[in-house]
Amino acid sequence: MTQTYPLSDHFDGRHFFNPGQSGLSRGLWQVLRWQTQKRQRAVWPSRLLDPDYAPPLTIVEPGSVAVTFINHASFLIRLPGAVVLTDPIFSERCSPLSWAGPKRVRAPGLALEDLPRPDVVLLSHNHYDHMDLPTLRAIQARYTPRFITTLGNAKTLARLGIQATELDWWQDTIAGALRITATPARHFSARTPWDRNRTLWAGFMIDAGGGRVLFAGDSGAGPHWADIKSRLGEPAVALLPIGAYEPRWFMAAVHMNPEEAVQAHLALGAHRSVGMHFGTFQLTDEAIDAPLHALDVARRQANVDTFETLGFGETRTYTL
Repeated sequence: MTQTYPLSDHFDGRHFFNPGQSGLSRGLWQVLRWQTQKRQRAVWPSRLLDPDYAPPLTIVEPGSVAVTFINHASFLIRLPGAVVLTDPIFSERCSPLSWAGPKRVRAPGLALEDLPRPDVVLLSHNHYDHMDLPTLRAIQARYTPRFITTLGNAKTLARLGIQATELDWWQDTIAGALRITATPARHFSARTPWDRNRTLWAGFMIDAGGGRVLFAGDSGAGPHWADIKSRLGEPAVALLPIGAYEPRWFMAAVHMNPEEAVQAHLALGAHRSVGMHFGTFQLTDEAIDAPLHALDVARRQANVDTFETLGFGETRTYTL
C-alpha cells in the first residue's frame, strides 16, 4: 500500500516537488540529452591520497562544536553530549551495483570502524550518494543509533532492520539534548526509474540549545535559505554543498555552484560555513578541483572570509 501524506506546497498527493518549479525536475529526457550531447567532461584522477589528520576530538567543550569532514556529504558532528553523523557513505561506489557506477577517487577521511558511536544519523534524501544502504547496514549493526530522515524513506530503511523517524519540512523531533528540524531544499529523489520524487528531500537544523548547526543536504539555490534563517535563526555553522554543478542548464535546479553557495551562506546569516559534496565521486562534468577554485573566487567577490572547506578527515572546532 502506498503511503500518503497531507497535501502541501511541496506534495500534490503523489509526488513531492519544489515550490515555484513546474513539473518534475530532471526527467528522463533531460538525462538522455545530457548523456548524449557533446560534452566537455573533465577527466578526474582514478585515485588520490590525502594527508593524515589528527583523530576527532573525544571531548567537546560547552559552547562549541567539532566538525569532521569524512567525504562527500558525510560529516561527523560532535556536540557537548551528542554525536551526529550525516549522509554516511563508506562504499567504494555510489550505485545500486557493486561493480558499476560512480567510483570514489579517495578513501573516506575517517574509517567506519574508527567512528565514535553516533547518537543520531541524519539522511537527507534517497540518492545513492546520500543513502548508502551497505554503509547504513554496517552502522546499524555496529552502533544502533537513532536514524532521522525525510518522508517516504523509512520503508526502505526498515528492510535493513532500521526504525527511522520521518520528518516533513519544518517538522522537528527531539533526540536526546538536540532538537532536529527538517528544512526545505531544492532537489529531487529517486532510486529507480519508477519512483522519481515519491520521497522527500531536505536539510536538517540541529539545535543544541546553545547554538545551531545546519546540514543542508543537496540543494539548488532559492529563497528557502532566508526562510530557514527567519523561522529557525542563524546557524553557527552551515554545511553547504558546493560541487556537482555542471552543466548549469541541467544542474542549476538541484545543485548550487560555489557562487550560489556563498549567497546561501549570506542569506542564512551563518557565522561560519563549510563546503561539502565535492572531490569524492565524479557525478557531473566539472573538474575535481573546480569547486575549490570557484569557491575562492566567489568568496573574494563577496568579501566573505567565513566560508571554508576541510580536508578529508580534518576536524575544526567552531563556537556555537
